Parts: sequence; C-alpha cells; structure tokens
Amino acid sequence: QVQLVESGGGLVQPGGSLRLSCAVSESIWGFYTMGWYRQAPGKEREMVAVFSGMGIPTHVDSVKGRFTISRDHAKKTMYLQMNSLKIEDTGVYYCYVNRPPGYWGQGMQVTVSS
Repeated sequence: QVQLVESGGGLVQPGGSLRLSCAVSESIWGFYTMGWYRQAPGKEREMVAVFSGMGIPTHVDSVKGRFTISRDHAKKTMYLQMNSLKIEDTGVYYCYVNRPPGYWGQGMQVTVSS
C-alpha cells in the first residue's frame, strides 16, 4: 500500500521553528521530483520546496533562507525545517512524490500565531 505519512505540524508563535517529516512508502521512493506544498486559506496550493529528479533542491522565494528541504534515503523520509516562521506561513502542508500518477500526503495544519 502506497503511503505518505506526514508529521510535525502544529501551532507555533511567529519567529518559531517546526520540522515537518514525510515518511514515504518504499514502493514509490526514488529519483523522482518530490517535495512540499502548502495551501493557505482562500488561496491555491503552492510549491514550497522540492527536489528535482536529479536531487537538486529548490525553494520558493518567500521561504528562502528560512526553510530547508532535506531527505534521508535510508529512512525514505523527507523533511522540511522551517525557521523564523511568519504568520503568512500558516496553511495546510502536503508532501508529494511525482512518481506517476503522483502521490500526496494527507496534509497537516501549520498555524503561526501569537
């Protein structure tokens, strides 16, 4: 059974940190584009940070210098370290693996609020 199991979301104050994890089924782990997306209330889902199929990381401009995507091939797990969180980072965060037909995690809430 294919699974992407996310963890690490929650409530944090502005300026705080969270680390998101996404455990990926072995059957879909590999050299595919994979990464993190988010959807803020009333907005479309957007890419936050991804690895290309060649393993090159890309971060959206709004999170550069604050967020870092990483992964552990042995554990088949992706991470998103989020530092200096801002209120506008609030949203539902999803991990994604672009092995056809494409697989999404269940989504988890990240709320940045004082």
